[in-house]
Amino acid sequence: MRDASSVMPRPLSNSKEAIFDYCTRFVHAILPQRCLLCTAAAPLRPLCDDCHAQLPALTLARCPQCATPTTAAQLCGACIANPPAYASVSAAYQYAWPFSTLIQQFKYAGNLALAPMLAEALCASRPTPVDLIVPMPLGPARLRERGFNQALELARVASVLTNTPLSANACRRVQDRAPQAMLPWRERAKNIRGAFVYNTNLSGLRVAVVDDVMTTGATLNELARTLRKAGATEVHGWMVGRTLKQG
Repeated sequence: MRDASSVMPRPLSNSKEAIFDYCTRFVHAILPQRCLLCTAAAPLRPLCDDCHAQLPALTLARCPQCATPTTAAQLCGACIANPPAYASVSAAYQYAWPFSTLIQQFKYAGNLALAPMLAEALCASRPTPVDLIVPMPLGPARLRERGFNQALELARVASVLTNTPLSANACRRVQDRAPQAMLPWRERAKNIRGAFVYNTNLSGLRVAVVDDVMTTGATLNELARTLRKAGATEVHGWMVGRTLKQG
């Protein structure tokens, strides 16, 4: 696996934002580097060593299919009762502070300098090897609003680090619906149903879906259904973080 520090962030997914992205990278290069969380010196990455050590690693004792913590790394009851369309999920961190702060900076503030560090953590979580990487698609309206697809930025780096081909257009999201994060957990599967279509024949391929955070798994499950209709033999989730249900 290659070192993420050698993988430079590319322009934002939305080419209209490229000029802004280049200006941001230029300013980042000439100013002293500071930790995003505590402002201490951080010359080699966005976080200082102390803050990096505080990132909440996800326990190794987890369900091999959905990455929910289990007592002996066995399948959880939910995956046994209702097997999802995806075969496995790997994730590096629990979605909790201070990791959640980094995701907010990356996803909503457009801090693409975080992409190499986050993608390196994703790859270090030992995801299942695959033949093709597909980023989680973003709806047209949300892509225009945000200016980039954070999953594509992660997938670009992960593709280089793992030497795995990337297909940014294998599938697309055809409907803009209420953001999953704004909905109760029980309503998310219904909200995302039928949101994806495939553009590419994936017959015989093992596919990884790259995204920043998995919560209920409803979005991954729906995309996995679509990819399997396209011929994928297996679909695996490569996530940076996993939200754990409290209580």
